[in-house]
Amino acid sequence: MITSSAFHGKKYAVLGLARSGAATVEALLASGAQVLAWDRQDNARAPFEGRCELADPIEADLTGFAGVVVSPGVPLNTHPILPHADRFGVPVIGDIEMFAQARADLPPHKVVGITGTNGKSTTTALVHHILEEAGIPEAMGGNIGLPIMAQEPLPEGGVYVLELSSYQIDLTFSLECDVAALSNITPDHLDRYDGFEAYAASKARLFSMQRPEQFAVFGCADEPTSSIHAREAARREAGRAACADRGALAPLQPGWLGLAGPHNLENAALAVAMVEELGVARAQWQAALASFQGLPHRMEMVGVHGGVLFINDSKATNPDSAAPALAGYPPDPSINGGAPRIHWIVGGLPKEDGLGPCAQHLGNIAAAYTIGEAGPRFAELLAPHVRVERAEMMCEAVTRAIARARPGEVVLLSPACASFDQFRDYEARGAHFRQVVAALTGSDEEALAALATGETA
Repeated sequence: MITSSAFHGKKYAVLGLARSGAATVEALLASGAQVLAWDRQDNARAPFEGRCELADPIEADLTGFAGVVVSPGVPLNTHPILPHADRFGVPVIGDIEMFAQARADLPPHKVVGITGTNGKSTTTALVHHILEEAGIPEAMGGNIGLPIMAQEPLPEGGVYVLELSSYQIDLTFSLECDVAALSNITPDHLDRYDGFEAYAASKARLFSMQRPEQFAVFGCADEPTSSIHAREAARREAGRAACADRGALAPLQPGWLGLAGPHNLENAALAVAMVEELGVARAQWQAALASFQGLPHRMEMVGVHGGVLFINDSKATNPDSAAPALAGYPPDPSINGGAPRIHWIVGGLPKEDGLGPCAQHLGNIAAAYTIGEAGPRFAELLAPHVRVERAEMMCEAVTRAIARARPGEVVLLSPACASFDQFRDYEARGAHFRQVVAALTGSDEEALAALATGETA
């Protein structure tokens, strides 16, 4: 784990003992700090019985505390911890800020910070993959992988690659990323912010924490991102705020099996700009792009059965995230006479009303299969434009899609909705899709048996 003399002898409260909170408590205790920790769940508190004080910081006297470390899941706009900590002049921070404060005790290293509404996970994983293939010591954390405080310090010359959500940035105040990226900004998580401008401002803070000589790269395909780029370019040295160059990479993309679609061209362009800044040569990143397998549940190729491609894009939880998947499989004159070829499984718990940018790609859809709470609304919106089959449940949707799809076509789960109406999270939804596909295509007898007994993921 990462420890630091900066924490020694100080008092901290930690609210929320899931993965990042538990890792923070362990790091603080190992650093010689005094810790008050709390979680509503008994099983989350159990590992810390007798090792630190267990009490709710909302009810505690926080005089003399160095910080209250909260989980990114704590809604600062409604939770009482923020005004309570303010009464005592104690900052409310997150584990990324703890990492930032611990950096001085780590061997010389660099930090990459990546944010954006969509694409940040793939871009982070891609940077991680390129550095790994280039033989550069690296660790991936933040909003992906292991909590950063739980990871072992890298040797000299290592690179920490952090995916950063707006929630994590809100809790961070001193992280100077050597290299940072912003993919895009579209409306999301607005229940946590006072409007879209406040959400965009949260993303922008990652770059305001950088020094003018440090490097940042931006997607620049939407107005909010372009505005942040322009603001950063004005305060930085020449060339230290760049727009991602998609055009330079477009000729290479047909060889990237794990990076199909125009959205992944942007992700790759961001990643290449960052790794080149870190000293990775063209030959190294080019080979790494070709070997990248992609992320689970994000344009994940589940398999090809009967000439039909099955894609799990369960991580697409809003229309802005689903639209690139629909754009990734346009009609091809060499396949079924150039007819639309996507069989789109869509629906779940809606985050917003309407099709958003998905409406631009309806010409790529052969048929839509609506599921979940939002199914009737999607059926209403799509019926004037494409064939719609109301399925409600995932198994029925996949069954119907398999029955209609022809060789060369694509069965695409890209729900454009959250999963919580029917599944624990998008990962459980994607795992269920994989299992259903395996069972219905006969490629996995165990999956078929599990599906028959209701023992699904």
